[in-house]
Amino acid sequence: MKNQYVLCALAMLAVVGCKPDPIAPAVFDPTPYVLDFGDFPDPLLPADNPMTVAGVELGRMLFYEKDLSLDRSQSCADCHLQVDAFSDIRRFSVGVEGLNGKRQAMPVMNLAWHYNGMFWDGRAPQVRDQALKPIQDPLEMNETLEGVIAKLAANKKYRDQFIRAFGDDEITSPRMGLAMEQFMFTMVSKDSKYDKWTRGEVMLTPEEENGRKLFFAEFDPTGTGRGAECFHCHAGHNFTNDEFMNNGLDSDAEFTDMGREMVTMSAFDRAKFKVPSLRNIAKTPPYMHDGRFSTLEEVLDHYNTGAKNSSTVAFILQYNIQPGGLGLTTQEKSDIIAFLHALTDETFLNNPAYRAP
Repeated sequence: MKNQYVLCALAMLAVVGCKPDPIAPAVFDPTPYVLDFGDFPDPLLPADNPMTVAGVELGRMLFYEKDLSLDRSQSCADCHLQVDAFSDIRRFSVGVEGLNGKRQAMPVMNLAWHYNGMFWDGRAPQVRDQALKPIQDPLEMNETLEGVIAKLAANKKYRDQFIRAFGDDEITSPRMGLAMEQFMFTMVSKDSKYDKWTRGEVMLTPEEENGRKLFFAEFDPTGTGRGAECFHCHAGHNFTNDEFMNNGLDSDAEFTDMGREMVTMSAFDRAKFKVPSLRNIAKTPPYMHDGRFSTLEEVLDHYNTGAKNSSTVAFILQYNIQPGGLGLTTQEKSDIIAFLHALTDETFLNNPAYRAP
């Protein structure tokens, strides 16, 4: 009998000893987030939003949070899919009310090097501003910031993560923007076949190499040399000049979207749109601000012989809009497209750090 009491006491102690410890309260975690940007130049990150591990994680949670939409059906990630280089391969994204957006969704990628405004028209000065606008857009998430804050505040998971990221559980829209900005800064595409070629790790195929040479060469009106003029707008590590330009899609009479002009209210900016990065371009159809081109072949045809003159068309397109255009052959266009495919970054497209938490 004595042994039975001893065994019972030991069993009770074991049960008590196995009880889980109380969940530790959330505390501020200022651990810096180290941004990996490889051989890219140092980004000019905003001094008022130092990146932390906790802040980036909060931003990732918010990026995938469907409570940001009115009916809890959509998150940022629903129109920016990682498999599509965080873009939307529909011509226009469809919002919570079933309405189409006005422009093709731009990919979320290498935003730490975009200093000249966000969206096609640059209406959001910084990434933090861009992050909040779709929430309030009737064509997109159709929610209010107050509504989102109320939903997040009712969720202990978010109250705790705001403590870790900001030091207390106050949930505000500026903090939401800062956190999402931090997360989107981490989304760096730097490991395409072209990047590996620049590091001497791989060889380009003959078609890719010829496409590369054409891409980075100027048009020669004498016909002695061959060039496609692409690099004037799509150069540098990010394959964009980060400017707003009219690339000859329409004549003055055909303008339906005034682009940058609606932000600056200057006729100088009429029908000008942000020059997008060409990284992962093969994964982000359709193309142009209105998604009018379904394939890269159509894009090359436009620049080869389809560009139109207008009052604000970029001067560097002078050869594109002349009769006969650039005169690229079918093979040359094919080679340029082969090179553009070499800008696909499979590491970026499959990086688990960018997936839903």
